[in-house]
Amino acid sequence: MASMKLGSKSEVFFLDGLTWFCSKGLPSDIIIDVGDTSFHLHKFPLLSRSGLLEHLIEEHSKEDEKKGRIRLDDIPGGAKTFLLAAKFCYEVQIELTALNVVSLRCAAEYLQMTEDYIESNLISQTEHFLDEVLSNWADSLRVLEACEEVLLQAEELHIVSRCIASLASKASCTDPALFGEPTSGPFWNGITTELKPDTMTDNWWYEDVSSLNLPLYRRLILEVGTRGVKPEKISGSIMHYANKHLPLAGRQPSNRSSDGPVSSDEDRRNLLEEIVDLLPRERGVTLTKFLLNLLRTSMMLHASEVCRENLEKLIGAQLDRALLEDLLIPNMGYSSETLYDIDCVQRMLDHFMASEGEENPLPPSSNCDEGQLVEGSDSLTPMTMVANLIDSYLAEVAPDVNLKIAKFQSLAVVIPDYARPLDDGVYRAIDIYLKAHPWLIDSEREQICRLMNCQKLSLEASTHAAQNERLPLRVIVQVLFFEQLRLRTSIAGWFFVSDNMENSQNPGGNLGITRTDRIEEVRERVSELEKECLSMKQDLQKLAKAKGSWNLFFRRFGFRQKPRDPKQARPKEPKPSKPSNPKVSAAPTEDGKQNHQNENI
Repeated sequence: MASMKLGSKSEVFFLDGLTWFCSKGLPSDIIIDVGDTSFHLHKFPLLSRSGLLEHLIEEHSKEDEKKGRIRLDDIPGGAKTFLLAAKFCYEVQIELTALNVVSLRCAAEYLQMTEDYIESNLISQTEHFLDEVLSNWADSLRVLEACEEVLLQAEELHIVSRCIASLASKASCTDPALFGEPTSGPFWNGITTELKPDTMTDNWWYEDVSSLNLPLYRRLILEVGTRGVKPEKISGSIMHYANKHLPLAGRQPSNRSSDGPVSSDEDRRNLLEEIVDLLPRERGVTLTKFLLNLLRTSMMLHASEVCRENLEKLIGAQLDRALLEDLLIPNMGYSSETLYDIDCVQRMLDHFMASEGEENPLPPSSNCDEGQLVEGSDSLTPMTMVANLIDSYLAEVAPDVNLKIAKFQSLAVVIPDYARPLDDGVYRAIDIYLKAHPWLIDSEREQICRLMNCQKLSLEASTHAAQNERLPLRVIVQVLFFEQLRLRTSIAGWFFVSDNMENSQNPGGNLGITRTDRIEEVRERVSELEKECLSMKQDLQKLAKAKGSWNLFFRRFGFRQKPRDPKQARPKEPKPSKPSNPKVSAAPTEDGKQNHQNENI
């Protein structure tokens, strides 16, 4: 820490109780009271350097045998600062540091210690030292912290604004070595370690400025923003400050003194609202998890509606980066029906859709291949990620028996159809909801099943749906129809691709790949499809037993029961020939009875 010596004489002041005396040979002729402390001093050293004391001493001049008495209760810095100013008047050696220069500069202004009385008076000396210490990061920070003690006077003398400007310019630099090392290094197991040049990063200043009180920190962050610092860095500092001073989502703040900024719920609420107001509004510069923790905390502290709306907008704009566990926000109100705050998620989803509409006014082409959307790296678009997130969220909240159909539907329908390459996620959520709400009537079950597209179910999901007794019969029929159609289309596609490949590879003759080889490959694929089809038939037969006779349904989709083995079939008996004489009736025989029965059959 920088320091500067003033004065050259040895110490002549001593303390007796609450009274300071000067051991100079002459008896004191003036008493100055500062609070509970008294100073027995001499008039001439004081009035020769202080315009205020010169004026007060003249007003309080008395007879020679009586001492004058002056009260200076409102001097900045109190008794300890006046002691330094008095020593300066006596030319006793004092030391200026970053910790006392602010109060001494304010006291010098109060005492009117200007150059009109003596050259290099206290005002000019403290100003010169301030210019030196403000070139150093650590000392600039100490000076700013010292301003809190005499904030009003420091503001009037523009010391605060000078400190903030100095710190902001340094925070925008990536090489702290240019203006002195930070006051603290990174923390490891609670122990401050030395910050080496090769470990310095852009966030080197976060911990240092987090020691400031909120008003000064706010002004510093706003000033840093005008210096061209990236929003990510500003957001990083704000997150560090909040994590240190606020208990977020069950976390406890770092150890602070009892007069810190989190001494009460009201202080925490004010701090949270200020932090939210400071956060950059650019999308993605603040961690979504941090924003969601702030949102939960704002609900616990009953923050203002504006604060919560701002957080929901920030989260909604980058909802694709949220995690499911962070979206499961418990309902804080006593009158709330559902376990989780679904309305809050609904609002954030609406904000996301609005922001996506502004950036991408047109949906992706409907001609794109769904397989590419699932398997390709480009499939994880923000809209697709949010669709998966909301489907998972619906599955988590679906077991809540108090969750109404309308609220479940309103959250699911916001996601556009193109955002879901497969509807397996929403099908899972619907199945869980139907299981948790067995009292729903058929029309309500059909209503909720309209949220999914049966054509976009995977083979595994379709197989499960075909056997799902909780689904309405109409939905099961749709699932089976589209699965049969998919199989037929797949088989036809393989034959078409095979013919095209053979023609393209053998335009002028045999190039080593015969038609027989190609057909063998197609046969293998068809064999696989037949196995899948057989599996579906078995599922249908099970379903038929559970649902009743579906013979008509099987015939429509081409499923026939296997005929009996011809070897096991009973041969038909020939019809008996008519008697030659029609008037004579042949006696009935056992064979005749059998033949008559066969005819009826």
